[in-house]
Amino acid sequence: MKVVKVDIDTATPLDPEASILIIYTGGTVGMVFDKVEKHLVPFNFSQILDHVPEISQFDYLLTVMSIEPAIDSSNVAMADWLMLAALIEENYGQYDGFVILHGTDTMAYSASALSFLLENLQKPVIFTGAQVPIGRLRTDARENLITALQIAATKQNGKSMVPEVCIYFRNLLLRGNRAKKVESSHFDAFKSDNYPPLAETGIDIEYSYEDILPHPVHSLRVHKQMSDKVAILKLFPGITQAVVQSILQAPGLQGIVLETFGSGNAPSTPWFLDLLQDALDRGVHILNVSQCDEGRVIQGQYETSTHLLQMGVIGGADITTEAAITKLMFVLGQGLDHEQTQTQLCQNLRGEITL
Repeated sequence: MKVVKVDIDTATPLDPEASILIIYTGGTVGMVFDKVEKHLVPFNFSQILDHVPEISQFDYLLTVMSIEPAIDSSNVAMADWLMLAALIEENYGQYDGFVILHGTDTMAYSASALSFLLENLQKPVIFTGAQVPIGRLRTDARENLITALQIAATKQNGKSMVPEVCIYFRNLLLRGNRAKKVESSHFDAFKSDNYPPLAETGIDIEYSYEDILPHPVHSLRVHKQMSDKVAILKLFPGITQAVVQSILQAPGLQGIVLETFGSGNAPSTPWFLDLLQDALDRGVHILNVSQCDEGRVIQGQYETSTHLLQMGVIGGADITTEAAITKLMFVLGQGLDHEQTQTQLCQNLRGEITL
């Protein structure tokens, strides 16, 4: 894998409003139709003004870094998140904001992971992409990219308007670790049910100032480690002991996201509770997340969740599965002891849960 850097000539004045680094990882947003080969291919970002001429109206300094070969978002791995965090760290002092072009399928996972890796972030890191390639007539790529650049460049009183990792898509700016992909065939691909949008776009960009994270007082700290010793166990009626056992007893397992029913409810059959207890006794951290898009886990509200609370399963409140699994990866990667890990998993680290 290599990173190719391209400076974009936008006829920018000597005193630009902002400098933005665009990182292209792959995905539909950066594809064009090759008339000779008769299929979609990544386009050359040095020619981006041919596809998005509106960019020339910005008083911004723009630089594109393309990851080669491009990564299909279904192939995104932990190493890619660490690479993106390192790229932002290396270029943090040179740019006012960052726009990451990414495939939509796993964008919410990547945005969640970056939110945890980038502690004390004071500049915008805006993920965006497209449902239709940038080379097509009815593409959503142009509007998504243009607005993501605007948001990444916007300041108030000399400070970035949105010092967060976010997803911008189809008129909505969402906190990255609150978002989920919900559509595969419509332009409004993402939503955030348990937290309001940070901004909505129409004629103007209307920011919800009270919902945006405050600027941190400390300097950026970029974390270098995550753990892959995690799994997701999604419950369903009729789930068998063999299936649960195969996941909870996976070699080296350190953390589980347990997707439960409703407000955190799970079967109370003895074999299920025994397997959970055995995992907890082995030091496995279990984070209880609701399968519902809206609402929150409230362990103890019903009898079928009281036993989880008593056993020491961690209630995930209103966290998404995408944020929960990446939070587990992040916290377990810090090398903390068992009690410190439990404490971190319960805390609101980057605005991912409402306590």
